[in-house]
Amino acid sequence: MRRILRDLKILILANLWLVPVVAGLVGALFYFVAPPPPMHARMATGAESGGYHAFAERLQAELEQQGFELELVPSRGSRDNLAKLGAGEVELALVQSGQELTLDDEARKSISGLGVMYREPLWLFTTRKVKFERLADLLELRLAIGGEDSGTQAVTAALFAANRIEPTAYPQQWQALGGSRAADALLARELDAAFFVGPAENALIQRLAAEPELRLVSLRRTEAYLARLPYLSRLEVGEGMLDMANNTPDRDIVTLGPVATLVAGESFHPSLTPLILEAAKTVLKNGSLLDSAGSYPAKPPLSLQTLSEADYYYDKGLPILQRYLPFRIASLADRYIILAIPLLVLLFPLFKAIGPIYQWRIRARIYRWYKHLREIDQQLYKGQLNGDISAEIERLEKLEDELARVEVPLSYSSELYELHMHLRYMIERLHAVQRRQAAIPAP
Repeated sequence: MRRILRDLKILILANLWLVPVVAGLVGALFYFVAPPPPMHARMATGAESGGYHAFAERLQAELEQQGFELELVPSRGSRDNLAKLGAGEVELALVQSGQELTLDDEARKSISGLGVMYREPLWLFTTRKVKFERLADLLELRLAIGGEDSGTQAVTAALFAANRIEPTAYPQQWQALGGSRAADALLARELDAAFFVGPAENALIQRLAAEPELRLVSLRRTEAYLARLPYLSRLEVGEGMLDMANNTPDRDIVTLGPVATLVAGESFHPSLTPLILEAAKTVLKNGSLLDSAGSYPAKPPLSLQTLSEADYYYDKGLPILQRYLPFRIASLADRYIILAIPLLVLLFPLFKAIGPIYQWRIRARIYRWYKHLREIDQQLYKGQLNGDISAEIERLEKLEDELARVEVPLSYSSELYELHMHLRYMIERLHAVQRRQAAIPAP
């Protein structure tokens, strides 16, 4: 056991040069590796009573289980969300599809789509006395077209523009109201009709659907609208889908609607993409009244550039490490593995050199003694050995004693003993020369 420990000590001492080399490479690994992604982000969500905020709260609760803090920032709607995203006030925002088309090319390049979260139907509720066939029937009615900068107003404005109807031409009857304010005004009969955008499960939509004096109407000519507004989609709502007790709607209807898109700004860390999308997938896994289970999240609209991390998620799912490890651990491991590969490529030849260098270092302990023996041998051969031979013999005998204290691994003992033999051989040769010199009579 003592022999093994001694050999191990010799091996370590012979390769101490590796310590600063490996330390330098490991230091470079930690210096150049990208910092871990932040575990905090801000999301613009629209009004606190809206569908965006309700979805964001569910997403926030799901992310909290992963140790990620999602801060919700209320806003006036989709346009305001884009403004906050562009100003760097938030890293994420829920935006109604089509709103990105209002941005210039430079501003659009600064945002990226993470995915579609769900569809947002456009609901038109009217009082029972209103007769509605097409949008032109709303011209003389008291109508809420959605709040300022809201997604509702953006959709209604697009529909009216397709019919060459200018909302500003009817300032008395049409009001820029949306959300709970428009719902309260409609229920109080201060309005004849009102547009709303949001998921069928939204509390505000459910509240209106449960009101027997209101009616949910169908939009006609949907194919004509879709040809002009491709960011909208057609939605079929079956009889009683919103409220079976009140049979709302009272017949099968068709409506249009954009999709709620999760958008990231330039300050968003791309590595957070799979974490956010997987949390959204969990939140949306059961579907909704209008969206089947497992349909969302889905790839964002083509009008938005997509992060490569989002493309990977939709094509292959979570990164391999994140399938088995918590996000924080998997993210760190993923970063270090990327740089660890070139590190190992550099270390491999170094470790491969350990054997030859170790062999050279051990043999150097033995072979350095041969230099003096070689010098004496050459002097004997040329007859140039000067000085006192006795002193040289004494020096070699001291070297022999020192050699006895040299430690080498057991596998190199044969070479050490050969040196002992050669050293003794040289001492005997000097003794022979000394005897010959003593036998020669003085002149």
